[in-house]
Amino acid sequence: MVAYEGRLLRYAAKFVPEPAAREVVQEVFLRLWKQDPAELEGKTAEWLFHVCRNLSLDVLKKEGKLVQMDTSEEAGLADGQRSAGEALENAETDSDVQKLVALLPAVQAEVVRLKFQEGLSYKQISAITGHSVSHVGVLLHRAMLTLRAKLGASVSAKGGSHAG
Repeated sequence: MVAYEGRLLRYAAKFVPEPAAREVVQEVFLRLWKQDPAELEGKTAEWLFHVCRNLSLDVLKKEGKLVQMDTSEEAGLADGQRSAGEALENAETDSDVQKLVALLPAVQAEVVRLKFQEGLSYKQISAITGHSVSHVGVLLHRAMLTLRAKLGASVSAKGGSHAG
């Protein structure tokens, strides 16, 4: 389970400050220790991230800092996630991508991080966030369209293009 510690800490830190994120991750592992292993068989990652997410949101609620995530995305899925994902992988630096992801609506940024940083499947992301698998796809698609456009603009700007 040590393999999950860094990933969970990074995930929790997107919700709460780092000291609180460490406490959240500790609580996740305490709850894991109490959990029946048979109930987690094959679903450990989903369970860990789901509990981490819920505990992080609980911390925000207690601090009165919870901002309602916009879940009013419309249905509709088109192709293009693979090329957008490749664009993310080929971006100049991780920090540039992280800055762009931070500009996305919170719900889109969360699924992008779970998919590309944590390498989770749509089904796993669905189990963690509570969104349907198809809605996870919609959220990722919209996020990728936005990121592709912003990455293109960023690359053009760095390439020395003149603003007209």
